[in-house]
Amino acid sequence: MSLLVVGSVARDTIRTPHGEVQDALGGAAVYFSLAACNFTPVRLVGVVGDDFSEDDIALLGKRDIDLAGLQVVEGGRTFRWSGEYSEDMNSRETLSVELNVFEHFEPVLPADYTDSSFVFLANASPATQLSVLGQVESPVCVMADTMDLWIEIARDELVELLGRINGISLNDAEALQLTGCRNLIDAGQAILEMGPGTVIVKKGEHGAVLFTEAGVVALPAYPTGEVVDPTGAGDSFAGALMGSLSRAGAVDEEGLKTAIAYGSVVASFTCEGFGTARLAEINPDEVNDRFLSYCESLQICR
Repeated sequence: MSLLVVGSVARDTIRTPHGEVQDALGGAAVYFSLAACNFTPVRLVGVVGDDFSEDDIALLGKRDIDLAGLQVVEGGRTFRWSGEYSEDMNSRETLSVELNVFEHFEPVLPADYTDSSFVFLANASPATQLSVLGQVESPVCVMADTMDLWIEIARDELVELLGRINGISLNDAEALQLTGCRNLIDAGQAILEMGPGTVIVKKGEHGAVLFTEAGVVALPAYPTGEVVDPTGAGDSFAGALMGSLSRAGAVDEEGLKTAIAYGSVVASFTCEGFGTARLAEINPDEVNDRFLSYCESLQICR
């Protein structure tokens, strides 16, 4: 099954208690793709300036990531972000954001991408996500990410999107903000009523909660010994999750639980290095080994 992601490609400057990295390869679509390619080929749609490194394009191209949808704007500058994490790594301050070519990005899918079976709409304005949705012919599963900004300034468009997609992935604070609920279980149920058949609420180091019509399932995060940099963990989680679903070729309750487990495992790899460095090193065998260890710890291995 074909897997498509549309989202940001960036250069990140990150500072944590473990050190600092400048102009590292990043962006939601990049983290997603490097995670998902351990399960299935990925089609990436994004935009960069002509300052984007040929080495990074080569790195992505070597990982079964189709870059026909990567737009390069001549004379443009790639999206840049910088941030600093607190000593306990539980909070992050954004120091600077330069949208650059991403500010006016209007995704246009290559003709070969419109038949994608599995689609992930990475964090962007709901209007942009809806425009992509309108270009896909008959997908099996469309899931999306969002953030507090869109909930605040574009709630109507976001609610419209929720009524047209199969699933949404968001963090616990965003789920409460979107619904006005005080209880996470109530919030998950309220989002289900907005239309998507699947709601996945991410709780960082505390795992994720799956909401479907069948019920509520909570799965823990994979226990990581040392968190060097949590940047991109949520996007990596989504990439592994969608990669697992795409590889299976269908979406059901058991498949979703397996996909969330893979998401937690791959996110743990991401946290072990700065930016995408660790994620770019792993291979499917390493992922499966850690997945089996995770399943054994929960006694859910099949």
